[in-house]
Amino acid sequence: MDSEPTGRAVEAATVANLRDLGGIPLPGAGEGRSVRPGELLRSADLAHHDPHTDPVLTERGVQVVFDLRTTGEREAAPDVLPPGARPFVGDVLGTRPGAAPARLARYLEDPVLAEQELGGGRAERLFEDAYRRMVLSPGARSAYAALVQTAADDGTHPLLFHCTAGKDRTGWGAALLLLLLGAGQDAVRSEYLAVNDAVRAPYEPHVRRFVERGGDPEIAAVLTEVRPAYLDAALDALTERWGDIERYAREALRVEAALDRLRAELTV
Repeated sequence: MDSEPTGRAVEAATVANLRDLGGIPLPGAGEGRSVRPGELLRSADLAHHDPHTDPVLTERGVQVVFDLRTTGEREAAPDVLPPGARPFVGDVLGTRPGAAPARLARYLEDPVLAEQELGGGRAERLFEDAYRRMVLSPGARSAYAALVQTAADDGTHPLLFHCTAGKDRTGWGAALLLLLLGAGQDAVRSEYLAVNDAVRAPYEPHVRRFVERGGDPEIAAVLTEVRPAYLDAALDALTERWGDIERYAREALRVEAALDRLRAELTV
């Protein structure tokens, strides 16, 4: 699995964890098929994006920025869009804005709160539960259905989708799109885990202060990385309830009519 192709990191001075999913093989779409390069991008939020000094998104012609964050996150750190890009919103945690993925920065600022709510091994369990909810909850399903529909529409590419760190809500969004396009599970898992170094880097000073103030390093690690168990929790929830990705798309997301367009737009 270590050699399984993933998307590629895109260098950007003011956009963290920017990746292009192009080139990931799609055996389910036919021999030799892959994700069309340059059309499907993922990242952390664009709150610090400076299109004047860092024109990478402008040069790539990003047409749509799809924001998976809560209302509170968007208000606290609004995106700076590249010129001409249209914003779309799909709030994955709308009914649970206090869920662990949305409180990453808050926990790193407060070791006492982090220990109270995440200590004793609860951190990993809370993230696993959050991933199950991303599959099962009606609000999350609505958000991801909107992402799929938007990605399938003509005139929305290149499309960039993101949350705050670009690892959990974005990670499941990438996994979902790749599975619908025909990627194998090994490639999906490799892409999911490939973000860890890029996620850890911007949080390193916060983690250092967190630990210096008595915070548990394991809690910090859980907060600032993705783990196989998280993705497994989502995939297991999907399989247990719907059996496979096609039935999930048809019955849970109700995007069956968009799948042919999605595959035509994003595969090569």
